[in-house]
Amino acid sequence: MSRRDAVPAFEHYGCKLGRDNIKGYIKKGDIVLGGTFPVHDIREAPVIFYTEEPQYLPCETFYLNIYQLIQAMIFAISEVNDNPHILPNVSIGFWIYDTCDTVAGALEGTMLILSGQEKLVPNFNCHVSQPVVAILGDDKSQMSIPMARLLGLHKLPQISYAATVSALSDKYQFPSFLRTAPSDHFQSVGLARLVIHFGWTWVGILLENSDYGEMGGQILREKIIKAGGCVEFYELIPLVYSYIKIQNIIEVIKKSSADVIVIFSSHESLLPVMEEIVKHGISGKVWIASEAWSDSPFFSNRKFLNTLQGTLGFSIRRGQMPRFRDFLYGIHPSKLPADIFVKTFWEQVFGCIWLDNNTEHMTQNVSGQGSYCSGQERLQDTNIRFFQLTDLRFTYNVYNAVFITVHALHNMLSCKPGEGPFMNGTCGKIDKFKPWQLLHYITRVHFKDTMGDTVVFDENGDPPAIYDIINWQVNTDDTFSYIEVGRFNSMAPKGQDLIINMSRILWNEAFPQIPSSVCSEKCLPGYRKAPQLGQPICCFDCIPCSEGSMSNESDSLDCLQCPEDQWTDVHQANCIYKTLEFLSYDDILGAVLATVSLGAALFTTAILFIFIRHHKTPIVKANNSELSYFLLVSLLLCFFCPLIFIGYPTNLTCILRQMAFGLIIAFCVSCVLAKTVMVVIAFNATKPNSSLRKLVGSKLSYSIIIACTSLQLIVCIIWLNMCPPFSVQNFRTRTGKIIVECNDGSTTAFWCMLGYMGILASVSFLVAFLSRNLPDSFNEAKYITFSMIVFVSVWLSFIPTYVSTTGKYMVAVEIFAIVSSGIGLLSCIFFPKCYIILLRPHLNTREHLMGKGIQKN
Repeated sequence: MSRRDAVPAFEHYGCKLGRDNIKGYIKKGDIVLGGTFPVHDIREAPVIFYTEEPQYLPCETFYLNIYQLIQAMIFAISEVNDNPHILPNVSIGFWIYDTCDTVAGALEGTMLILSGQEKLVPNFNCHVSQPVVAILGDDKSQMSIPMARLLGLHKLPQISYAATVSALSDKYQFPSFLRTAPSDHFQSVGLARLVIHFGWTWVGILLENSDYGEMGGQILREKIIKAGGCVEFYELIPLVYSYIKIQNIIEVIKKSSADVIVIFSSHESLLPVMEEIVKHGISGKVWIASEAWSDSPFFSNRKFLNTLQGTLGFSIRRGQMPRFRDFLYGIHPSKLPADIFVKTFWEQVFGCIWLDNNTEHMTQNVSGQGSYCSGQERLQDTNIRFFQLTDLRFTYNVYNAVFITVHALHNMLSCKPGEGPFMNGTCGKIDKFKPWQLLHYITRVHFKDTMGDTVVFDENGDPPAIYDIINWQVNTDDTFSYIEVGRFNSMAPKGQDLIINMSRILWNEAFPQIPSSVCSEKCLPGYRKAPQLGQPICCFDCIPCSEGSMSNESDSLDCLQCPEDQWTDVHQANCIYKTLEFLSYDDILGAVLATVSLGAALFTTAILFIFIRHHKTPIVKANNSELSYFLLVSLLLCFFCPLIFIGYPTNLTCILRQMAFGLIIAFCVSCVLAKTVMVVIAFNATKPNSSLRKLVGSKLSYSIIIACTSLQLIVCIIWLNMCPPFSVQNFRTRTGKIIVECNDGSTTAFWCMLGYMGILASVSFLVAFLSRNLPDSFNEAKYITFSMIVFVSVWLSFIPTYVSTTGKYMVAVEIFAIVSSGIGLLSCIFFPKCYIILLRPHLNTREHLMGKGIQKN
């Protein structure tokens, strides 16, 4: 026979407890554990005028789930009493009190348990045997807080199985309070982690107007904001029903654009709000539930299915209690006459009533409709949530709370004198110890529970925070199943504390996939976030990055400037290296210009070959063949000159370009000038007694060419000594490109070189123009005039065009000017002569040339 059966079932410890008013269930033992449970509640507070002695508060609704907590405590004590290895020869009793879910009831029960009598006399103890050594309770934080203040005065251990408000972790205010339910601080952190995990940055928060709701909600809001999220609204749920306040909450939810709403509340306070939400047809929201209502049967009604489907909630971890089902099936009024709750339990389970209060005289149903309890009903035949033990959470917390106290008592019993934790190595005596001595052992318990988890308290009296994350899914019978889809463990390393199984989550019908609850959609790479005036940071506009800057991440606050040698891609999401731009042979423009230059050079070579072959003909001799050869050679060099301009510019090629260009053009124009001057001198030398005959010959022409070209050479030498041209990379002129170009070094020298060329061309034009009416044998001056008109026109057009272009187009303009001016000279001066030599050879005679001159005179 176990010790549980050996002790009396009901004792009053010698104090008066009237049977009509008693709210306690007591069992004697060597050591007694107290427990406070809100088995009933009070729907309406009575109006008391104090004209007579106040009566006990009338308790009404009976809660099966709370009665299950009581049975968990009794079951755990029975297991201890039946186990010879734990507290041998020591029996455990209990004193369980119904607080009726009120603060007054919690304080009343605490003082009754402490004093052991019906009349509450402070500091008076009526216990004639071992008093209560620890109290388990209460269910809610608002009841546990005043209890903790009272028990803290005596340092009597209090272990709550469900009070979670974070303020209870303050050991200065509540020195003897511990709990088996995690602190709301960790729950708030976990809820914030859950919100941020799904990318929900725009959420609403509803919180109960209590310590539980306000403290938890405040931490939740702080954590969400710290993680970069925003709270659209933050509304309080009234503890006492208020139609106006609830309607205000409904209007806020209706106007809200947040798809996710976190509710930090108890199920009692939330129920009227949720009923109004259903009444107004509000749907398409994802509700995040705190543990106080995450698996509440209050919302199992069919009317809540559409609204609450897909809800995610934090729930206290599940536990397993072997043999607990058989223990519950053993409940019967005839076996437990001291259990003041068992008859009410029986009536609620079977929907019957007892004919009288005497279980030994139970009557049969006289009406035949089963309205009276017979005592023959079988609990095994029922199918109610009370016996569905796969989801034990707070029940398991009560079970663990008993074993925490028992392990502490066992450690005290096992203490060896001289090795104890107290003064001079003393130990607490199991039959006579102070409450603070047991508190010492309780705070240091360390054992494995039935789930294999370590039971331990931190310095605040809080256990490790482990929460199951559950998802509300609709069954075929229109009820909710609470499917475990993840876990939050505050003790796990960062990044591993939250584990979510996405494949098991079923969302609301409005969201076939993960819902998106944001004020503004994410800014894609290539954009930056610009806050909206007067709105939270989560509300923003997406502004494209400016040219040359990029953002390679979503929701970038700023765009990063690309390095000087890089530019953004078309999406402005990455920096890529700029392309090098210069006039190359692979470029179509470069290839065309090179082809034209080589073609012109080929024509020039052909004309030179024709002139050499026909050097003895009158038309070649009449036009000063040697100067013609010099001019053709200069033109040939002029057409080869653009080849230096095409290709990657280096310091050497930049110098060669401008020097070759300046000297060759000067040489070419000098030849034209010499040719024009020689035409004038030759005509005037034919006059009688002319002093110009001695100038006729090659010396003068050579002197003109050398002198004119030398002046250009001097300009170039000065240029090279002062600031020669050099290669440079231009990063800013063209978007996304690096222009590799030649810097002139000295712009003044460059324009001096061009100016000198213009002077030579102008002098040649002027001389040729003045001598345009010479006889036909000297009519080359006309062609030279036309060629100079073309030359000067080309270079006058070149100046504004050159200045207004950049990069390879500037080089192309210069090449075009060189080639076109060369072609102008070639066509105006040599094409007419080639025409006569090749197609009109009969005109290539001295007589014809002279005859034409006589006719004109």
